[in-house]
Amino acid sequence: MARLFGFIGNRPELGPRVLLAYAEYLKAQGDPLGWGLGFYQFGEVLLRRRPLEERKEIELAKMTESLRTEVLIGHARNPTVGNLRTENTHPFRYRQWLFAQTGTLHGFSGLRDRLSEMQPDFLRPNVRGDTDSEAIFYLFLSYLHDQGHLDDSSLAAEHVHTALRSTMARVDALCDDVAVPHHTGDILVTNGDYVIAVHRSGKMGYRLVNDARQVGYYLEGHEGDSRGSNAEIGNLEQIQCCVIASPLDELPPDWLQVPNQSLMSCSRKQAPLIEPLFA
Repeated sequence: MARLFGFIGNRPELGPRVLLAYAEYLKAQGDPLGWGLGFYQFGEVLLRRRPLEERKEIELAKMTESLRTEVLIGHARNPTVGNLRTENTHPFRYRQWLFAQTGTLHGFSGLRDRLSEMQPDFLRPNVRGDTDSEAIFYLFLSYLHDQGHLDDSSLAAEHVHTALRSTMARVDALCDDVAVPHHTGDILVTNGDYVIAVHRSGKMGYRLVNDARQVGYYLEGHEGDSRGSNAEIGNLEQIQCCVIASPLDELPPDWLQVPNQSLMSCSRKQAPLIEPLFA
């Protein structure tokens, strides 16, 4: 089974520790199986990707344990479209953007050229692989470009929402044209300022850690007592992290479920915002 997860917070050690607490729920199984992590450190966008994993089960959360990053997207892949190579392994990157998804675009072989034609000439050569996921990513980037926000360094989340809604509406229309079912997978996309999810079916959940007691537990390894380390940790009331994952066989304890056909936006300091994908 494919697995998709991500987090955003304002303390670089917090996200991996929250993920680790729920590692059992985030395992991925499959044969063949590949995985990738995309994250931000010191202003750089970094990728760790393995297109073919020898093991048939991997603990994705443990692969983030040594990382120090405020924003991360992870993905485990059971390939349905595209060969087992790095260029086809999520997350995909374009400049500051990272993108990963689950699910398969039915009829992709007949839609590939049409999706490519929708991309501006300068974007098209950046498509390195042959997956439906990367094609959807570049369709999303094309809509951002049409809005004039592809290189906007202070992009509002609303512009990302608009581009994602346009992307999914166009993908649905293409599916209707060739009489195949709509794409029902999930998407995580980030530019380092937000992590935004598209959830269409199945079970997606999230865990918001923003209570001082919870934060202290994850940062110090024991709940409540933060004596002797507050100086290093800082003001616990100002620290938070939001973790998202799908598809989930069951919702982990203390997690909340994201409704189907939703768009969810998470940032470093504010509570997640969940809206209908389509009005």
